[in-house]
Amino acid sequence: MDCWLSIEVFDAAVPASVWRRAHGDALTEAAFTNGALQWEWHEHSWGVVIEVEFADEDRRNAFRMLPGVQAVLDAAPDPVSGLLVYPGRGGGSGARVPRRPRPIPSAGAAALPIPHEPEFVRLGGDTPHAEHRGAN
Repeated sequence: MDCWLSIEVFDAAVPASVWRRAHGDALTEAAFTNGALQWEWHEHSWGVVIEVEFADEDRRNAFRMLPGVQAVLDAAPDPVSGLLVYPGRGGGSGARVPRRPRPIPSAGAAALPIPHEPEFVRLGGDTPHAEHRGAN
């Protein structure tokens, strides 16, 4: 079973690429020595992502709780608002199965209202009552 952990680090006062150069080796070494099957780094215009695959959830969770990993995450440029850690593959991964296009909600995906038949009203002196009166 594939058990991924994604860590996204966003740029702040210090670019995330600087954080990766300073702490990336320690993070990948901790992953490798704690049973990681593979890992991938992705650099983006907004920061960096590392995705680490483990054989099971227990190994993934044990890696996440290592004091060295905690220290590396605390050293992120903005550890409060600029750090995401979550299970699964992250922002740098491609989908294993291509997504099917979905209709855009504003492009006619909503049901149209049912049209009502118009009611006509005759205005003026020619009413059924007037014809009735003229026949007398």
